[in-house]
Amino acid sequence: MTHNQNSRARAIAFYLPQFHPIPENDEWWGKGFTEWTNTAKAKPLFKGHHQPNTPADLGFYDLRVPETRLAQADMARAYGIEGFCYYHYWFAGKRLIEQPFNEVLESGEPDYPFCLCWANQTWSGIWHGEPNRILIEQTYPGMDDHKKHFHVLLKAFQDARYITVDDKPVFLIYRPTELPDINKVTDFWRELALQEGLPGLYLVGVSHFSNNNPESLGLDAVVDQRMPGPTSAIPSEYPLLKLQAALGKKLPSIYSYAKLINNLVREDKPSYESYPCVIPNWDNTPRSGTNGIVFEGVTMELFQKQLERALTRVEDKPANRKLVFLKAWNEWAEGNYVEPDLRHGHKYLDVIKSVINQ
Repeated sequence: MTHNQNSRARAIAFYLPQFHPIPENDEWWGKGFTEWTNTAKAKPLFKGHHQPNTPADLGFYDLRVPETRLAQADMARAYGIEGFCYYHYWFAGKRLIEQPFNEVLESGEPDYPFCLCWANQTWSGIWHGEPNRILIEQTYPGMDDHKKHFHVLLKAFQDARYITVDDKPVFLIYRPTELPDINKVTDFWRELALQEGLPGLYLVGVSHFSNNNPESLGLDAVVDQRMPGPTSAIPSEYPLLKLQAALGKKLPSIYSYAKLINNLVREDKPSYESYPCVIPNWDNTPRSGTNGIVFEGVTMELFQKQLERALTRVEDKPANRKLVFLKAWNEWAEGNYVEPDLRHGHKYLDVIKSVINQ
């Protein structure tokens, strides 16, 4: 897939497909459950907390509708985002919420670049206050399963729209350290790719393993995703929140965005191949209530500062490796989205366009 040589970076936005009902979610959470269910019913949990977040231009969409997928791609392209990285779910042969991407692949529409990220995590009820409830477990039965998985992915890898680095399809693994014998698996997949006439694979881990060299895991690179943990104390600059907490009111973990942005995108350039991950906002209380994490004091100026910092991280790389990941296009119930909402309109997208296309 060719890319715009004139832009300062190849901005790729993570894309959540969980905006249509599936039988499993109907069974686990009730008929018709989608990501919108939690998004729409969210309530403010403290003074100044903005909830719920309400979509603007595209409304409460259903990703089974082709016109919606087309409108998203047209909008992302118009604002300088090169492509979507669709979350992909594979549980030892079982797939979930795969319909939107399958339709993109089968129909050839939208004609907009994409890659895939294997979100290899067990689904539990942890975000819904039921941490011990396992919905579907992520297991790794062995090489035969990895072979089947590769052949399911192959049609996407061979698609002309697929995002590449050095002509190799870019495939992300969300939690690479959880994959047993990962070096054996990555070698095996690359071998299968060569057998199928591809020049190889460009395998990227999403770093929940900071400071680990991706090459030790058989990976080509890492997306440096840096989220604060849920254990941090309430920052002292929120005295009202401290008072609420002192009065026994349980609150989510609240972080100052201004203080976080220098940590979200690291300044140093490690010796291994590493790509920054820019987070516009975060508030997963629609899913998690008081167990959630909230970024407080988000402004477009601070978002722009973080994005500029990310571009500085990739400025010396060859053009096809100037990758900057955006988390995310549409994670509405986690509060990390750049799709237009009633509060900010197109402001996030305006910042992306102005910075990427300078």
